Amino acid sequence: MNKPHWRPAHASDLPAISAIAARIHPDLPERPEVFAEKMRLYPDGCRVLLADDEIAGYGLSHPWKQQRIPPLDSFLARLPDDADCLYVHDVAVLPDFRGGVLRAYITGIEQLARASGIATLALVSVYATRPLWQRLGFQPVNAEAELGAKLASYGEGATYMQRELAAT
Repeated sequence: MNKPHWRPAHASDLPAISAIAARIHPDLPERPEVFAEKMRLYPDGCRVLLADDEIAGYGLSHPWKQQRIPPLDSFLARLPDDADCLYVHDVAVLPDFRGGVLRAYITGIEQLARASGIATLALVSVYATRPLWQRLGFQPVNAEAELGAKLASYGEGATYMQRELAAT
């Protein structure tokens, strides 16, 4: 068995990505077209986890604005010209393949952010994953009122988190 590894996501991966999303996030449904748009707008941030030629997970991220959360299951239309963070929209990995793979995805995204001149990663932690993200260096950010209202759509306990990338 080969060690699971991340590779760039392709349009042909969409059915597998959608199936994993439906399984991991049953309460946060998103249409395949929404995933497809993110892959079109920022292919560099969209990756799949390969385990023995099967897709066992995916990660989707794109440049965005701090303290702003794209609504779930909504089209972005375009990426902001003045992006100040790389927003990790979603990382989902099937249970049998967890353990270290998230760190590898975030390391890749961190390199991508640095290469783009972006010094902050941001995400919304759902399903009580906050301790996991904190182990990867993300810190909870006190949500502004507007942000708090959007966070509610991500379910109970959703937390907006950021990680500043240390200057190299």
